[in-house]
Amino acid sequence: MHANTKSGVIRSGYFTGHAVKWLFLIIIAFFTLFPIVMAILGSFKTNAELTTGATLLPAVWKFSNYATAWKQANFARFTWNSLFLSTIVTVGTLLIATMSAYAVDRTRFPGKRLYVVLQASTMFISIGAVVLRPQFDLMVTLGLNKSLWGVILILISAHATVYFMLIGFFKAIPKDLDEAAYIDGCNFYTVYWRIILPLLGPALGVTALFTFRGAWNEYILPLVFTMTNPKLQTLTVGLANLRYGIGAAAESHLMMAGACLSFLPILVVYVLANKSFIQVTAGSVKG
Repeated sequence: MHANTKSGVIRSGYFTGHAVKWLFLIIIAFFTLFPIVMAILGSFKTNAELTTGATLLPAVWKFSNYATAWKQANFARFTWNSLFLSTIVTVGTLLIATMSAYAVDRTRFPGKRLYVVLQASTMFISIGAVVLRPQFDLMVTLGLNKSLWGVILILISAHATVYFMLIGFFKAIPKDLDEAAYIDGCNFYTVYWRIILPLLGPALGVTALFTFRGAWNEYILPLVFTMTNPKLQTLTVGLANLRYGIGAAAESHLMMAGACLSFLPILVVYVLANKSFIQVTAGSVKG
């Protein structure tokens, strides 16, 4: 009798714990998805209906909002600019960060500790707009102030976060693999390219997603560097043009439609990198 009572208490506690866990996850999911759902629904409303906010669902589904937003904000051009910027920044950041992490983890050189400290300092010191003018002046000197290449170089230089994310994966790769490769005739750079990088597949997938997302959502730098050449504006900058339309009338419904269009590429990248997330979470490193 006593055993049955104890078993019932344990079973009751087990189900209670699971119920509390699922309730917590549902609440978090609700607050996370609610703004996204409201933005999607708002993108199908008229501007008057969206402004009043009287109904949750659109009275009339205005699918034409997407076509209008695409044409009015020149989305085709701005999407290409964003894809170009984000792709180059992602590739460049991963290349620089992996080479830095490889050199720090596998070699000894003067100033190594100072280099790591300087990398860490760029993560914890918020400089933001303070260095915007010096960065712009530097790109003026280099002749890159009227192109996206100035933005690309600045974003690639901010690779410290990716560097520290990758350094842990480098330390998890046995150095015996390097020694075996050296015996087979590989040099320092061949080991990096043919041995180390293939083993970093899951880590590179995750860091590529974070880097791509950061470059895609960058607003201030593209805004400053494209003021004299609006054709080079990225999607985040062009999206702001939808805020006001003819006669300075607020067109929030078009901005909602444009915002929904703008996060579609991020969803595609996430789907492609989802396998890497699973592998990193599971702690697997495959060769």
